[in-house]
Amino acid sequence: MTTGSFARWVCGRRTKWVVLALWIAILVFAGSQAGKLGSVEKNDNASWLPGDAEATQVADLQKQFQPDDIVPAIIVYERPSGITPADQQKAAADAQAIASVPGVSGKVQGPFPSEDKAALQVIAPIKVDADGWDKIAGTVDQIKTITGPGTDGLGIHLTGPAGVAADSASAFEGIDGTLLYTTLIVVAVILLVTYRSPVLWLLPIITAGVALTTAQAVIYLLAKHAGLVVNAQSAGILTVLVFGAGTDYALLLVARYREELRRHADRHEAMIFALHRAGPAIIASAATVAIGMSCLMLAEVNSTRGLGPVAAIGIVVGLIAMMTLLPAMLVICGRWLFWPVKPRYGTPEPTATGIWARMGNRIARRPRIVWVTTTVVLGAMALGLLQLNANGLSQEDSFTSDQPSVTGAQVLARHFPAGQGQPVVVIANAPQQQAVHDAFAAVPGITEVSEPVVKNGLVQFEGTLKDAPDSPAAEDTVIAVRDAVHPIPGADAKVGGFTALTLDINEANKHDNRLIIPLVLLVVLIILAVLLRSLIAPILLIATVVLSFAAALGVSALIFRHVFGFAGEDTAFPLFVFVFLVALGIDYNIFLMTRVREETREHGTRRGALIGLAATGGVITSAGIVLAGTFAALGSLPLVAFAEIGFAVAFGVLLDTLVVRSVLVTALTLDVGRWMWWPSALFHHDASVNAPVSPAPAVLTPHSD
Repeated sequence: MTTGSFARWVCGRRTKWVVLALWIAILVFAGSQAGKLGSVEKNDNASWLPGDAEATQVADLQKQFQPDDIVPAIIVYERPSGITPADQQKAAADAQAIASVPGVSGKVQGPFPSEDKAALQVIAPIKVDADGWDKIAGTVDQIKTITGPGTDGLGIHLTGPAGVAADSASAFEGIDGTLLYTTLIVVAVILLVTYRSPVLWLLPIITAGVALTTAQAVIYLLAKHAGLVVNAQSAGILTVLVFGAGTDYALLLVARYREELRRHADRHEAMIFALHRAGPAIIASAATVAIGMSCLMLAEVNSTRGLGPVAAIGIVVGLIAMMTLLPAMLVICGRWLFWPVKPRYGTPEPTATGIWARMGNRIARRPRIVWVTTTVVLGAMALGLLQLNANGLSQEDSFTSDQPSVTGAQVLARHFPAGQGQPVVVIANAPQQQAVHDAFAAVPGITEVSEPVVKNGLVQFEGTLKDAPDSPAAEDTVIAVRDAVHPIPGADAKVGGFTALTLDINEANKHDNRLIIPLVLLVVLIILAVLLRSLIAPILLIATVVLSFAAALGVSALIFRHVFGFAGEDTAFPLFVFVFLVALGIDYNIFLMTRVREETREHGTRRGALIGLAATGGVITSAGIVLAGTFAALGSLPLVAFAEIGFAVAFGVLLDTLVVRSVLVTALTLDVGRWMWWPSALFHHDASVNAPVSPAPAVLTPHSD
């Protein structure tokens, strides 16, 4: 089916009702499935770890020593003046009661006194099953109910991996609802301002909501029956993506529809022309995003790999909804939707004399000076990359607000060895246990090594770290342990534990950065080359994308460090920001340059560039503001990693739409001229030679039906 015949089917006088009925039927079915998405989320350790990393292998081997996936909850009792006998009795009674809490698996250890006699420690092993964080959070809440907050000068704190997991679960609790409502408000306000209509904004919102529900249903069914992995992170980002990208597609379509309504008396014909002309750009944009997101499937980190197909499904479903349901509803409702500024047949197109047309005229006077100056400014902004510290975040630095587990960890560190409760785990072949033990114990940074536990021909040791388990010093110790035990002949020793997992995740993220960022650039380059039938234009556009990304990251790093006071960035931060900025930001390249190419056929490259800017500048700006607003909604979560991604993507999108796409790309196109289309036939188009650099006349020739 061609674009034209597809458009006629979607917008037909009778078939538009068929389209609406089909989507109502889909929504009825999808609504019953989408609500079950949370039940198939996998938030256990395996869904977040690097698949083949050494620490992941150790986590698998540990199941032979303890069948359940166990994380410790550490309860710290602190009395600065000294622990009393009554405190000792309470801690012992609590430990006994905690042992009977559902979810606590194995022996509850303690209470152990600190050397300074000012604190006690109880360690409760909590079983982690497929429910992941949700199950841990419930068990932790029950433990806190038993211990209470402490009274009469006795402070009681719960920390350790289970405490951190519970705080993370609390941070993600309601993530779908929080992001959905925040995103809805942001999009609604921006659409109201953009359309200046009390009704029109509802249709893109309704369509995006239907698309999100349908995407959630598809993902639920694939997770339930086809093994698709989805977790809280990917489910939350899905909401932002569908609303952000979907609304972008809606803005482009509605803008072209409004333009065609001035040329066609019949609204059905206007929408057919709008779909036929804007459809290829929208489809190419969505394809770019979906393929770019699919590149994440090559990531080593499981949580990043799982995000790829989830995001791609959301984009594809959003595209289908915006290309079918939205046009059908628009033609069903008619021109009154645009009230009070209805586009009347035969009236001039206001964008031809609007702010972006005037901006284009200014750029056209000295395009080379404009793009060189803009490039220098963006390059200066990119110097902020020197402040980027994407080496991972400690537990203490991972939240934007104070968390109970962080406070507990600080109390624990005052009285006990920093690494207690989160040991380094070494598993090796049992015949070499003595050599492994001696090498392990001799590593500086390991304060003590446990007695060996032997099962199925393997031996397991646990070593206590001198330093905090999430510190760089602890990671250096893990590296030293690996260097010490790996060379032992016949031992096949592997090193794991919390610190090793953190180290391996960071290394895997760095690997993913090196692999996926160039791959996404290559994919985008190929798609642009096919779409624009050119080699020069895609190369120049990719260069602007990289420059825009570097500038956004540089400014973000400065803001994080000197305004927000964040300690650093997660190792996955550059990759996520790049994929979102490039895969989504390329939409604006496509929106602009496909229109420029369309106008170049009739008016030549230089005038085509100005007409393209005048026609798309407003919609690209609106789309960028919507997308920036939706990603800024990630800042509503109390997690530094999400706040950083949200800010960097929001700032990058605004920079891209307001400066890079509208100013830099336009100036480059005006300066390079017809060479933008080399080696296609358009390069040889005579109209591009000596074409005047002023917009086309404002009055458009109406087409009668």
